[in-house]
Amino acid sequence: MTLQSLGYVVLRSDRLDDWAAYGERFLGLQLVERTASLLRFRMDDRQQRVVVSKTEDAPSTFAFEVADGAALDAVAARLDGVKVGVSRMDGAACQARRVAGGIRFADPAGNRLEAVHGAETTTEPFTAGRAISGFRTDTLGMGHAVLHVERLEDLQWFYQDVLGFGLSDYTVKPFKAAFFHLNPRHHSLALIETGRRGIHHVMMELTALDDVGQAYDLANAEDRVSTTLGRHTNDFMTSFYAKTPDDVLVEYGWGGRSIDPASWTPTEMTFGPSLWGHERTWMSADQLAATRAIRAKAAAEGQRAPVQVIDGNYSVGVGACAWWDGVKRGS
Repeated sequence: MTLQSLGYVVLRSDRLDDWAAYGERFLGLQLVERTASLLRFRMDDRQQRVVVSKTEDAPSTFAFEVADGAALDAVAARLDGVKVGVSRMDGAACQARRVAGGIRFADPAGNRLEAVHGAETTTEPFTAGRAISGFRTDTLGMGHAVLHVERLEDLQWFYQDVLGFGLSDYTVKPFKAAFFHLNPRHHSLALIETGRRGIHHVMMELTALDDVGQAYDLANAEDRVSTTLGRHTNDFMTSFYAKTPDDVLVEYGWGGRSIDPASWTPTEMTFGPSLWGHERTWMSADQLAATRAIRAKAAAEGQRAPVQVIDGNYSVGVGACAWWDGVKRGS
């Protein structure tokens, strides 16, 4: 694959004061630059992962990283081959994005995308805006992005056939969605057929479950919960979705699944998007009823998934698990 990971996101907003407080005191990002028109946040050793700007000419921009200039040229050539307009970032644009080189283009629905290489890093330790353990990033990228689409078929070919994303899995009920990977993170991008266009949410993964639980308490106290705490069926993430100062949501999660892209086989998710929880308050009454019925079916049939932990960040307890023992036996 030419694209390697989700490098950073840029959001257009006039609510910089609200975003400054939200980014630091709720999400735990580090605010490293603030001007009259821009906020720049860190979440690891990168100079930036989230940018909020008043002056962007698109509501949101997703930047995907490539290895080097040659890989960037390959992406540009593939886009040119399907008549997608590409513009090269000049020196000022690269400096603003903190990268060595990049290109800009749009998908068939008009979503702004960038491909970049040579992202700047710093040896200055990451200092979280509130007491969290940190974010799971590195070669997995900053997390994942999910887009509203009017029709899944109108964009799926572009991301798979042109940009080289691998299909992780998909669902057709209670809504159509497709999930795509670039690396061992289960998905770096997903498309949800909602009849709309634009960004749905950005996911940030924490390295400790308690970080998510404490943020959930904060979100409840501030009326920020959009989707309740739950666990996904496909990437096994335990998470909730929080309102931001604008329309975009942030999924705040822990325990994401790692896959082997070389051997992965995509499947349909027949038990809906969540094993439990994740009550989606933005859905219609009919959709809410449908998702509750799907989760009830998953509970009745005892659907389970192993917990995903980072090596060393766990302790083994005393006791046995009949379900897991049965999985190991193949029963």
